[in-house]
Formats: sequence, C-alpha cells, structure tokens
Amino acid sequence: MAVGAEAGLDPEAQKRHPNLFRALKRRRNPKLRRSDITVTDERVVKRAVKAAALGNAMEWFDFGIYSYLAVTIGKVFFPGGSDTTQLLSSFATFAVAFLVRPIGGTVFGTLGDRLGRKKVLATTMMLMAAGTFCIGLIPSYQSIGLWAPVLLIFFRLVQGFSTGGEYGGASTFIAEYAPDKKRGYYGSFLEFGTLAGYVGAAGLVAVLNAWLGSAAMEDWGWRLAYLVAGPLGIVGLYLRLKLDETPAFQKLEAAKTHAQAATAGETRAQEEAEFAHLSENAPQKTLGRIFSEQWRALILCIALVGAYNTTHYMLLSYMPTYLTDELHYDDTHGLLILLGTMVALMLIITRVGPLSDRYGRKPLLMTGMTGFLVLSTPAFLLVKQGSLPAVIAGMGMLGLSLVCLLGTMSAALPALFPTDVRYGSLSIGYNISASLFGGTTPLVITALIGATGTDMIPAYYTTAAALVGLIAVACMKETARQPLAGSPPAVATKEEAAELVQAQAPEPKF
Repeated sequence: MAVGAEAGLDPEAQKRHPNLFRALKRRRNPKLRRSDITVTDERVVKRAVKAAALGNAMEWFDFGIYSYLAVTIGKVFFPGGSDTTQLLSSFATFAVAFLVRPIGGTVFGTLGDRLGRKKVLATTMMLMAAGTFCIGLIPSYQSIGLWAPVLLIFFRLVQGFSTGGEYGGASTFIAEYAPDKKRGYYGSFLEFGTLAGYVGAAGLVAVLNAWLGSAAMEDWGWRLAYLVAGPLGIVGLYLRLKLDETPAFQKLEAAKTHAQAATAGETRAQEEAEFAHLSENAPQKTLGRIFSEQWRALILCIALVGAYNTTHYMLLSYMPTYLTDELHYDDTHGLLILLGTMVALMLIITRVGPLSDRYGRKPLLMTGMTGFLVLSTPAFLLVKQGSLPAVIAGMGMLGLSLVCLLGTMSAALPALFPTDVRYGSLSIGYNISASLFGGTTPLVITALIGATGTDMIPAYYTTAAALVGLIAVACMKETARQPLAGSPPAVATKEEAAELVQAQAPEPKF
C-alpha cells in the first residue's frame, strides 16, 4: 500500500520524521496510531542506562584485570621457560576464555530473547564476579603444580562463558530503552562503562604495583585485584535486578500474546491493534531461524566486530605489555600512560554518541576505521621513539580513532537485527568475531613479533583489521534516528508522538 505523498502525508513531515515513514512501510495499515508509538520516560531511561553501564563496567573490570596482570600471571602460573614463553602462555590462557564466548552468547542470547533481557544480564553479572573471585583463590604453581594452570583455565572459561552474554545483552538493553533520535547518545554510555571498568582495573593494578613492588605482587599481591570482584559483583547484581524489562521486549511479548489469542479464535481485532511485523515475527527462539534468516546481518556483524575488537584489544589490553616487554617501560609507567589515554577517551566518548545521532553511524565508523588505516604506522613509530611526549602523541592518535568506534558501535550493532532475535543474533555474531579476532590479538601479535623480530607488527595487524572494517561499514545501512527493526517508533515526549501522528493528516482539499 502506498506511503508518503501517495497516502496524503506531508512531504515536509517525511523529511522531519523519516523513522515514521519507514515504520509505515512495514505495516499492513499505514495509519499510525498514538498507541503504536512508545513514549519513553527520560528518568527511567537514564536509570536503565546507568545500571546497564555500571554492570558493564564491573564485567570489564573483572576481564581487564587479567590483561594488566598478564606478565605477573605468566610468572605465577607458568614459571618454567623464558619470559617470552611465560608471556605467550599467559596470553594463550587469556585467549582460552574467548573459545567459549560463542557458546555463552548462544545460550544467553537465545534465553534473553525468550525470557527477557533483565534476568539474563543479572546471571552474566553473577557468573563473571564468581569466576574472577575464584581466580584470586587459586594456589600457586609451587603449591599444587599443574593443577594451578588447570584451575586458572577453568575459571577463565567461566569468565568467557559469562562475557558471551554481556555485550549483546547490555547493548540490546540500552538500544531498546532509548528513543530513536538519541540512541547513539545513550548507547555511548555502555562503552563509557567499558572504559570505566578498564580504568578501574588498570588503576588498581598500577597502585598495587607501586605500593607492593614486583616481588610482593608475584607472591600474593596479584590476588587482591581479583578478590575485589566479589563485592563488586554483588553491587552489580543488585543494580541489574532493580531494572524493569525493556519497552520493546514488553511490546513484543504483548504482540505474541495477542497473536496466540487470535489463533485460539478469541478475536482477530487484537492482532490488528499491534504492528503487523511484531505478530508475524513473534519469537521462535531457534538457532536455525537465526542462521537461516539473519545470516547476511550476522556476516556483517562479524566483520564489523572483528575490525573493532582487534583495534580495541590491541590498544586497551595489549599496549601495556607492548610498552613493558618491547620498549622496556616500567610496569607502572606503561599502565599510567594507558590510564591517561582511557580517561581522555571517557571524557570524549559521550560526545561521539550525539554526533552519530546527528550525522549518522556510518560517517563516524568510517572516520574511526580510516584513522586506524592511515595512522597506525605513524602512531607506532612515535611510540617506538620512547620519549613520553612521542608515546602520548602516538597513543592519542590511536585513541581518537578508537573512540569513534566505541561511541557508535553500541547503537549500530543492535540495529542490525529485529527485536525478536536481537539478543541472540547479536550475541552469536559478536562473540564468534571476538573469539576469532579479538581475544587472540595479544597472542597473535606477541607470536608474530617473536617470529619476525619486528616490533611494528601491532601497526600492520591493526591496519589490516581497519581495511576489513572499512569494507564492512560501506556495506551496512544507515540506521540513525530510525526505529529498531521489529519495534514501533520510540520518542522522547508525548508532543513528538502527537506530531508523528499529526504528520499523517492529509491537507484539506477545496
């Protein structure tokens, strides 16, 4: 059925409200009613975003601790062999957690689409905190021999399984709460939480290193960083349990109930009261459906996340080890440089989200990918000079490129999939890519440096990832200021909702 001018809609209104007209194209009846529009409560949205971001910060605090203690962990759990062998063993254990992330994403993602986002996110928080806390209790290699690295690997698997359901759920949660025109802004707080978690982890490790010294850190001090996860996990669990389910998921469940009632013969009128695409796409929650219907979006998600995670883990996880192991910086100095970089990114990132709302996701993502493509080699040449100003300049170049991706991805990725399979599809695509490209980045870079003898490998590796990312961004559709697929339009005020409905009123004809 015709929409736009053919349906008597104001052409100027079409320009002001493109999300409305895209929504109309997906409906049997192009007339949009006030009841079809989700009007968000700003206080509720902010509370949901804060809780999701804080929970995410605690998750990545737990995960980041391992990255910043990689050298110490290698000496404690893999004492045999050279320093390079210990470091490789430590990074291999880091990468092990990523092997089970697709499994965790599949399990938690499909549960999140069936049971709701809230319950699953609370479960992932609890598992991550438990896994991290238990690592702090593992006896050393000198005490129990090979059982020490075995237990370390086991609890790293618990961490990886938990993390598999974290990003897809948290980004879905915020995206489904936010109004269409501010999804980028609110989504940027998720990665603000990620940076806050990394900053907390790096700051704690830096303080412990400076306070205790290398000998005490290897003996017992490293445990303190892990044991902090226990009380933090309780706080995060409380915050997540206090949240309500997302409006989009509630709308979807209501549509499912109405469709089932109509099938039972009660009435077909109830079905027509909802968006047709909600009823037609009522959640079936099967992996077969995700892979058969969403495979194009999955491939695009894997490519985007692969480029994004490679650059992310290179800068935020591997760089302290690079500064210490390759450039022979003191452990604390390397962490302090990265700490300063991440604090600067935190100050910028919530400005990037609104830019993506205004100018679109693709321009911001293109800027970030192009930055890594062009600036990676010059940045690492500056870092290699070793002087503090040169290192800061190089890190700044990489950080500005990364923040364009960090501030945009959490709004761009959930929009790739419809509501009824969003959590599951995003978790599967994200974690397959993270396993193949993200978690292996420190291990692969360390191995390639050892094999080739060149310390410019991180620059070349990042450049290759950015090239893949540019192609992926070019293939994606722009989704800024548009309703999420499978969800009605979401607006910030009743006045905006009324304007959307009024925009359909035909001009009087005389």
